[in-house]
Amino acid sequence: MTIEHPDVFNGLTVLTLPQPDDPLPGGLPAADSVAWRLDCAWKELTFSELWEHFLGTVDPARVRALLIGPWWHDEYTSFTPVVEQVAADAHRFPALRALFLADVVGEECEVSWLEMCDITPLIEAFPLLEELTVRGGGDPVPEEEKLRLRPVRHDGLKSLRFESGGLPGHVVRAVGASELPALERLELWFGAGWYGGDATVEDMRPVLSGAAFPRLRHLGLQNSEIQDEIATAVASAPVVARLESLSLAMGTLGDAGAQALLDGQPLTHLTSLDLHHHYLTDPLVSRIRDLCARAGVKVDLEEADHWDPEDDESRYVAVSE
Repeated sequence: MTIEHPDVFNGLTVLTLPQPDDPLPGGLPAADSVAWRLDCAWKELTFSELWEHFLGTVDPARVRALLIGPWWHDEYTSFTPVVEQVAADAHRFPALRALFLADVVGEECEVSWLEMCDITPLIEAFPLLEELTVRGGGDPVPEEEKLRLRPVRHDGLKSLRFESGGLPGHVVRAVGASELPALERLELWFGAGWYGGDATVEDMRPVLSGAAFPRLRHLGLQNSEIQDEIATAVASAPVVARLESLSLAMGTLGDAGAQALLDGQPLTHLTSLDLHHHYLTDPLVSRIRDLCARAGVKVDLEEADHWDPEDDESRYVAVSE
């Protein structure tokens, strides 16, 4: 699977801030009309310099959505100074509702090599934030530069998404221990153990119980090497009854997980079920497709992969390195 830069974020067209010596013809659009993306990758600017240029060029009080792209222009650097700088200026962004940390694609840096850090200060600095996407997390980077999260209380967050090739179990546990009463959408990409994806089903229990996030309507537990185990847990999870959509996509889902879903609680109340990138045999694909068709559930069973049923190691997740 190829990760791409989003064209739209939080309902706004994404615009990469032009560098100082390359202004847009006709000038910049209104600060609240686009989602602003900051990118140091191909510019002779440090993030600090680009940030000051941004604050001096765009009215921060009207910015509604912000994407942080590559924050280095030479060698990869820690994300910590970025978090510190953005958090320190959070009071200048009263209208900010959406934040994307590390809108970086493979040509710029592989997802598992993105040097992240503790992102909790940014969540705490923007109490009115409604959407947060975090990309990165993996094992090759130094310990102090790995993705971390502390349990938080945030009353405004409606959408939380972690895109990772190796999501640490402690981050999953912190999500489950957080108080997010407004959360409607949660998506977790677990990744591969080789890249630090060591989350277990037990780490997901607070989310699966339905007690953690009372307003949750979409749940994505995906891109996992233990997708069958997750599907088995989901089959009896109380949270499912209140969901409108469910994703168990991008991972190693096989017949065992699919059979558990068929034998478990009804999924016919869902509007959509995403199982793309799977390892199901044709009979199981047909049974799930028929069930969803009868119930009017939109199902995605694309990207079926052929594999050796005697060799579980031949299965792989969609996003790892």
